[in-house]
Amino acid sequence: MKASLHLGALFNQKARKMVQGRKNWRTQLSDSLNFQDHDVAWFHCASLGEFEQGRPLIEQFAKAYPDFKILLTFYSPSGYEIRKNYPIVHQVLYLPWDTPDNARFFVQTVVPKIAFIVKYEYWYQLLQQAYNMGTPVLLCSAIFRPNQVFFKPYGTLFRNLLKYFDHLFVQDTASQQLLSKIAIVNVTVAGDTRMDRVTDITNQVTGIASVEEFVSNAENVLVVGSSWPEDIEVLAPLINESSHTKFIIAPHEISADHLDHIEKATQRPSVRYTSGGITSAHEILIIDTIGILSSLYQYGDYAYVGGAFGKGLHNILEAATFGLPLFFGNKNFQKFREARDLVDVEGAKAIANTLQLQTACSELMQDPERYELASQACKNYVKAQTGATDIIMRHVGKLLNS
Repeated sequence: MKASLHLGALFNQKARKMVQGRKNWRTQLSDSLNFQDHDVAWFHCASLGEFEQGRPLIEQFAKAYPDFKILLTFYSPSGYEIRKNYPIVHQVLYLPWDTPDNARFFVQTVVPKIAFIVKYEYWYQLLQQAYNMGTPVLLCSAIFRPNQVFFKPYGTLFRNLLKYFDHLFVQDTASQQLLSKIAIVNVTVAGDTRMDRVTDITNQVTGIASVEEFVSNAENVLVVGSSWPEDIEVLAPLINESSHTKFIIAPHEISADHLDHIEKATQRPSVRYTSGGITSAHEILIIDTIGILSSLYQYGDYAYVGGAFGKGLHNILEAATFGLPLFFGNKNFQKFREARDLVDVEGAKAIANTLQLQTACSELMQDPERYELASQACKNYVKAQTGATDIIMRHVGKLLNS
């Protein structure tokens, strides 16, 4: 892995950041914090998505144990670059490469009193070193599937990795049942801490004056979150024909090419968010900045979330918690439990093309009762699964106060 990333760094910016960011990790680790004089909690998140999942846990831990210093590590630049100045924690680092020497130095320098791995990331040397030192390591919001290597005849080494965890908090009973078949029984079905995060977002959301001006005369508003070009190809005909609906479009990448593509594909009066000239006369609002998507859903009646026509569906829970009936592509959403669940309860619809999207939107717009059922299905789904953070923190209390 390390060698391939060094090679990839010659050609790929993400790989280059991963390599460069780890160059002086030992010095950063040794100089920035005096770990020996404090209790340390170590949280590890693979990337930004896992960080958002673990964020409620980090923040609740910080409140409950203010005397601890918190170390946050990332594997990917997508998490590190955006959250390297996260004020709740005391230090943010890239996770070192998983070699015996690196793992030994890391664990012996930090001496974590407790460690949290969010959702996944099974690094053999680091887990073994933490286990040997007696550090309880908790796996949080994990989900397991039958096709994973843990459950294969040749998966002995990986099954042994799971034994290094003090406890595994999983999202569903299916995961618990799979683990019990390989004799991993220190498992609790806690749910998904993302539900706590999106609920917090809903409770703390604030208004955006320019967006309120944009939607002030709208009959319907459809918020498009994390769109890719493939999503815009499907959406554009609907946007161009839906004179009674306004659209807020937040692309996944705010590159000039992608923004230009949206403007060329859509034929109604549009405006970019940072232009400063937003009025109620505009019919399409293009978000050309990052960090506000979760607040935009409060202005929607419906949401389309992108990514499922490509590598994978993006976060649909933020829209669901506001009660927006959801649409997304039908090609790559099945691996996301919340997407499958919301389709099953008719809070979401997976669509293959523009015609299916037009039909699905029309059915909801013309049937208020059907719309309300879809909206409530989304709200109820999130509400029913909140509380995972509290379950994990109760276990933490037992560990640290014993």
